[in-house]
Amino acid sequence: MNNTESIAVASQVLLGNYRSAPVVFKEGKGVRLTDVDGKRYLDLCAGIAVVSVGHCHPELARAIAEQAARLMHVSNLFFNGRAIEFAAQLTKRTPFARFFFCNSGAE
Repeated sequence: MNNTESIAVASQVLLGNYRSAPVVFKEGKGVRLTDVDGKRYLDLCAGIAVVSVGHCHPELARAIAEQAARLMHVSNLFFNGRAIEFAAQLTKRTPFARFFFCNSGAE
């Protein structure tokens, strides 16, 4: 489907809680995005609740795949080893002694 067709379907099956731009992205690589019509864009947005690290960086994709093969997600009601390791490394590299991981600014 092209952008127009995809957006027509989206208007039927998705709630309109955001005023989305009329473009449907298909893939990304580095700082570039490509829509379903083949048009390329420079990604200057960090997204909602994410840090802009680019798209499809091989090392990041590998690390995400390795973690997903072990454990996808658990609530903050439980500990997980990778979060503990990450927090320990952050305390060594920043002036902060403790960290709180959350998924949005609401926490």
